[in-house]
Amino acid sequence: MAKNFAASDFAVSIQNLTHHYGDNEALHQIDLDLPAGQTIGLVGPDGVGKSTLLGIISGVKRLQSGKVTTLDADIGQKKQREAVLPRVAFMPQGLGHNLYPTLSVQENIDFFARLFGLDAEYRKTRIAQLLEATSLAPFFDRPAGKLSGGMKQKVSLCCALVHNPDLLILDEPTTGVDPLSRQQFWELVDALQAGNPSMTVIVSTAYMEEAARFSWLVAMDDGKVLANGKTIDILKQTGQDTVEKAYISLLPEEKRTQASGFSIPPYQNTDPKPAIEANNLTCRFGSFTAVDNVSFRIGRGEIFGFLGSNGCGKSTTMKMLTGLLDATSGTAKLFGKPVSAGDLNTRMRIGYMSQAFSLYEELTVKQNLVLQSRLYRATEKETEQRVDDALDNFELRPFADISPADLPLGIRQRLQLAAACINTPDILILDEPTSGVDPAARDMFWHHLIDLSRNKHVTIFVSTHFMNEAACCDRISLMHRGHVLAVGTPDELMKKRGEKSLEAAFIDYLQDQMSQDKDNRDNQTSSSNVSLENISDNKKKATPSPLWHWLSYVWAFARRESLELLRDKLRLTFAVAGPIILLLVSAYSISFDINKISFTVCDQDQSNESRSLVKTFQGSSYFTEKAASSSIAEMNKRLSDGTAQMTLDIPAGFGRDIEAGRHPSLGIGISGAMPFLGANIQSYATNALLQYAQLSAQGLTHNAPSSLPFSIEPRFVYNQEFLSIYTMVPDTIMLALILIPTMLTALGVVREKEIGSIINLYASPASTRQYLIGKQLPYVAIAMLAYLSLVVLSVTILGVPLKGSFLALSLGALLYNLAATGLGLLISTFVSSQVAAIFGTAILCLIPAVNFSGLLYPVSTLTGISYHVGRCFPASWFQLISLGSFTKGLGFTAFLTMYGALTGFALLYLALACVLLRKQEL
Repeated sequence: MAKNFAASDFAVSIQNLTHHYGDNEALHQIDLDLPAGQTIGLVGPDGVGKSTLLGIISGVKRLQSGKVTTLDADIGQKKQREAVLPRVAFMPQGLGHNLYPTLSVQENIDFFARLFGLDAEYRKTRIAQLLEATSLAPFFDRPAGKLSGGMKQKVSLCCALVHNPDLLILDEPTTGVDPLSRQQFWELVDALQAGNPSMTVIVSTAYMEEAARFSWLVAMDDGKVLANGKTIDILKQTGQDTVEKAYISLLPEEKRTQASGFSIPPYQNTDPKPAIEANNLTCRFGSFTAVDNVSFRIGRGEIFGFLGSNGCGKSTTMKMLTGLLDATSGTAKLFGKPVSAGDLNTRMRIGYMSQAFSLYEELTVKQNLVLQSRLYRATEKETEQRVDDALDNFELRPFADISPADLPLGIRQRLQLAAACINTPDILILDEPTSGVDPAARDMFWHHLIDLSRNKHVTIFVSTHFMNEAACCDRISLMHRGHVLAVGTPDELMKKRGEKSLEAAFIDYLQDQMSQDKDNRDNQTSSSNVSLENISDNKKKATPSPLWHWLSYVWAFARRESLELLRDKLRLTFAVAGPIILLLVSAYSISFDINKISFTVCDQDQSNESRSLVKTFQGSSYFTEKAASSSIAEMNKRLSDGTAQMTLDIPAGFGRDIEAGRHPSLGIGISGAMPFLGANIQSYATNALLQYAQLSAQGLTHNAPSSLPFSIEPRFVYNQEFLSIYTMVPDTIMLALILIPTMLTALGVVREKEIGSIINLYASPASTRQYLIGKQLPYVAIAMLAYLSLVVLSVTILGVPLKGSFLALSLGALLYNLAATGLGLLISTFVSSQVAAIFGTAILCLIPAVNFSGLLYPVSTLTGISYHVGRCFPASWFQLISLGSFTKGLGFTAFLTMYGALTGFALLYLALACVLLRKQEL
C-alpha cells in the first residue's frame, strides 16, 4: 500500500517485525507506518497478533526482531524506550484490567498520576477535570471493584490520559461493555482528542461497527497486515459499505467462506409448555437488590436474548436459573420443575457458560473438554467422540494441547462455549459467550447455536452486548437496574421506539429509564459539548531534582501498596497478629523446663548409702518417686509403658564399695521417646548424683580415699535460675520475623502478575528497582510494628527481661526485616502463582530457620553442609542478635558482624529480584 506521509508525520513506524511464542509465529515480517494525530483502528480475528503488536508499540512487550519506532524513539533501545514511555499511555485488554479493586476511583487515577511523576498541583487539577468530563465525580470515592463494566473502562481511560500522552493505545477497550457505555466511551475519546489534536489514538476492537468511526484502519490476519490506510479509502478499494464486509473481503478465500453469513429459519413453537419460566424472580445481596420481580417465559427451542447495561442483573438471573444462586423470592422453573441445586437430573440437561472464564488453566484445551464430558457422566467412548466433535466444530484442534492461559481471549471464550455444549444439553444458558470474539468466530458460534435451536430443539438463553447478535434472537428482553424494561422480537422493539436499529432502540429505553430514576447517576450520559481543551493546556511547572524524582516513583508504589494493605483487613491482621500468636503459643506450650520427673528405684543393696542416694532424689523438687520396683524387669517395664520417666538401679554391694573406696556403677534408665526431654533428665540426674557425691565425701572418715566415691563427668552446667522461656522468646522472635513478613511480601509481585496489573509497571517510566523498593517498604513497616509488639509482649506479659540495648536490637530487627522482605520479593519474582509463592516461602524459611539457625542447636556446633546452610541464611545472624540482647546484655559493638551480614543479605536479595523481574513481557 502506498505511503503518502513524510517520516516526521508518523507516530509509529515498523520495519520487518516478527514475533514468536515458542514455535508459534504471532507476527510475520510486518512493515507498517501509522500517521500521527489520527484515530487508528486495528481489526482482525482473535489470535492474529493485534495485542502483541500493540504491546510492542507501547514498549510493554519485548521486541524480538525487526525495528519499531514510536514517537521517534527506537523501542529496541532501552534508553530511548524509557525516555518515550512518559509520552505513551497503554490501556490493556479486559474490564478494568489495569485498576486496583480496593482503591477508589480517585486513588486509582492519583496512583497513575504519581507513576508518571506529576506534581501535586497538576495532579489535583487534572484529576478533577477528568472526573468531571467522564461524569465520575460523584463516584470518586467508590472502590473500583464495585463499579460496573462501563464505569471501569471510563476509570481506566482516565488513568491512561492523566499524564496527557501524545500516543494513546487502547486494546479492545469496549469489550464486554453495553452499547450505551460504549457510546459514552467514544464520545469521551473524541472530546479528549478534540482537546489535544496532536494526540494519536490506536485502538484494537472486536466491534466492527466501532471501526467505522476511526479515520485510519489496519486490518490483520494470521500475523500479517492485510490493509493499511484511510478507512474511507479501504471501503472504496474493497467496494463495500461496511468495515465488517470490507474486512471479510480482504480475507483469503477459505476464510471468506467461514464468514459468509447465515440465515435463521423462523421459530416454530411446537410445545405449549415453556422450557424456562421465571415468575417475580428477585435476588438481594444485603440491602442491594440485584434482580427485582423479573418474569418471562421461554419456549422450547427458542433463542431468547438478554440485553442490559453492565451490572443490571443479567448474570445473577442466569445463575438463579441454573441453581447456582438461590432466589430471595419468586420462582424459577426448568422443564416445568422448580429449580433446585440438588436436582442433578435436571442439571444434567443444562449447559452453562459463565461470563468469567471458569475452566482450568492448569489443564490443556483437550483435557478441559475431557474433564467436562466425564463430569456429565459420559462413557470413555462417548467422551472421545464428543471431544473430537467439539475440537472440530469450534475450530479448537490447533490449540488442543495448549493451556487456556496461553490463549487469546476470543479462543478462551470459544473453549468455554465448547465445554458448555459438550453434554448435548436441552437448555443452553450463555452469559456473554462471544465477548471479545472476532466476527468470523461469532458467525461460527451462531451457525452452531442456530443448528442446536432449529434442528435439535435446544432452548438457548443468551446474554450479549452485540446488537447484530441480539437481532438474531427470536425474542429479547431489555434489562436495567434489575428491572425488565421490555420484552419482544427485535422488530417489535424497534417499531415501538421508532428507531431503525436495535442499538438505537436499546439506548432509548435505557435513557428513558435513567431519566426517571433521579437517584441513579452511574451511567449518566456525558454531555456531548463537554470542553476538555483546558485539560491539555495544563503543564507541569516544577522540575524536581533527579533524586526527588527517583524517590517519587518509589513513594507512588509504596503508597499504593500501603492503601491496599490497609483495605485488606485479613492480610493486615495476619501480618500483625500472626507473630504475636506464634510467640504466645511457643511461650506457653513449648518449654524445656522440667519440674516433676517421675522415677522408680530398684535398690538391690538396701544399705544406708543406697537409702541416702535415694533420699537425694526424693528431696529434690524436680523428681517425684513412684513405687519401688522389686526387680530389674519390673523397672524396665515401667520405663517402657511410661509409668516412670527415669529408673535408678542400685546394685548389691553399693554401700560396701563406697566405704572401701571403690567406684561402683549405677544404672540410670531414661526414656528416649523425646530426645530433648531425655537429655534434660540426664542432666538433672547428673546434677543430683553430683550433689550426693559431694555430701558423701564430706561424711567420709579420716581413712577415706582422696577421690570422690564415684567419678562423675557432668556435661551440663546446671543453673536452677535460668528458664527455657528466656531462650524460647528470642528464638521465636527470630522465627516469626523470617516467616510471616516473607510470606506476605512473597505475594506482592506474583499477585500483580496473576491479576494483570503488573502491566502498569511495564508501561510506566518507573524502574524495577523503584517498583520493588516501593512494594517492600510497607511490609518492612508492618514487620517492624510486629517486632515492637513482640518485644513489648515478651517483657511485660511473659516476663522475659531485655538485658541488652533495645536500640541495638531494633537496628538488627530492621536489617533482618529488610532481608526477610527482600527474600519474599525474590521468591515472588521467581514463581508464577500465589499458591507456589506461599508454599515455597514456607519451606524455604522454616527448614533453615528451625534446623540450621540456632533454634535447636547452636550454629557453632553444626558441621558440614548444615553449618554452611545456617551461615548463609539471615535467621542465624539475627538469632545471635536476639539472644545476645535478651540473655547476655550485649550492645552495638558486639553485633557489628551480624549487622554487616544482614545488610549483605538484604542487598543481595533485592539485587537478585531486580535481575529476575523483567521490565517487559517476553
